[in-house]
Amino acid sequence: MNTLETVGQGREIWKIYRIFLLIFVDFFKKMLIIIIRMDIIKDKPMALKEVLRAISGKRMVAGAKQIRKAFTSGIVSHVFLAVDADPNVTEPILTLCQLHNTEVAWVRSMTDLGHACGIEVGAAAAAAVNSH
Repeated sequence: MNTLETVGQGREIWKIYRIFLLIFVDFFKKMLIIIIRMDIIKDKPMALKEVLRAISGKRMVAGAKQIRKAFTSGIVSHVFLAVDADPNVTEPILTLCQLHNTEVAWVRSMTDLGHACGIEVGAAAAAAVNSH
């Protein structure tokens, strides 16, 4: 075996190692998110009736983009997050809530949260907002 073959094999091993490392890191990131979510969701998630009671008479915005705009305007009073929503959507909103000391309530499903907001599709996040 000459030097070039050895170098070529070394590169292949390095490529396999990098792929394994990326998979390993991704797996532990996901596990960490699950552990954090389980720690955050201490209370029993709200049922649809409870959500409807909580938002009665309040103006609601649904969706991560609208909630970020509402936080920028400083009009968010309460945030609702769906337990079954993608953490990539809910985690940044949760961070905003912590920064602004905003109360967060977890809802059983995206479908329940969407119905509570009066929309036909599920919602990962919604917020009760104060009038301008």
